[in-house]
Amino acid sequence: MSKKILIAGSTGMIGKAILSLAITDPKVDEIICLVRRPTQQQHAKVKEIVIADFLHYSEHRETFKNVAVLYYCVGVYTGTVNRETFRKITIDYPLALAEAVRSASPEMAMVLLSGQGADRTEKSRLSFALDKGKVENRLTQLLNTRFYSCRPGYIYPSKRRKEPTITYVISRYLYPLIRIMGPKYSITSAALATAMYRIGQTLPQQNYFENDALRQWSS
Repeated sequence: MSKKILIAGSTGMIGKAILSLAITDPKVDEIICLVRRPTQQQHAKVKEIVIADFLHYSEHRETFKNVAVLYYCVGVYTGTVNRETFRKITIDYPLALAEAVRSASPEMAMVLLSGQGADRTEKSRLSFALDKGKVENRLTQLLNTRFYSCRPGYIYPSKRRKEPTITYVISRYLYPLIRIMGPKYSITSAALATAMYRIGQTLPQQNYFENDALRQWSS
């Protein structure tokens, strides 16, 4: 049976790779991409929707009907925005979209690009861990077993890119060392996208995937 999927963050490193996988998947016949600005992407399966406000989607209810899987890859790098903006992007944005899509497609599943160290106890003093844990809890309450969280460690870009922060520049150079530490600590962007895509298409019983599990799903 053909599927309709929705990708938020399809111009980012992971979202773009998920989009490529969906385009070549014969089981997917319609792909909705939410973007901040129009791109040059042209394909018969793909429809782009430019979103001005990532908190309000009332005018897109018809578009959100019959969505089988929502892949959410929108995020922000720690240290690049202030605390309030980080919280809004990490918690409010995915929750608002999940609520909007679920109201139009009650059976939809959601695959979230979260992060290693997400603290579901909501006690962490680190904003990254705290906010990732909070949004996972709220999405679990909303979607129950149809919510899937992917928690990668360091993501090594499979394709060259301009690194967003000095931390990522350093991590890229240190990747050979990070890699030999074992499967718990790093994953390539291509492998992560493959794992997330397969999870969304398979809908397994497991709902939370740490770095080592994601590497297994990509192989």
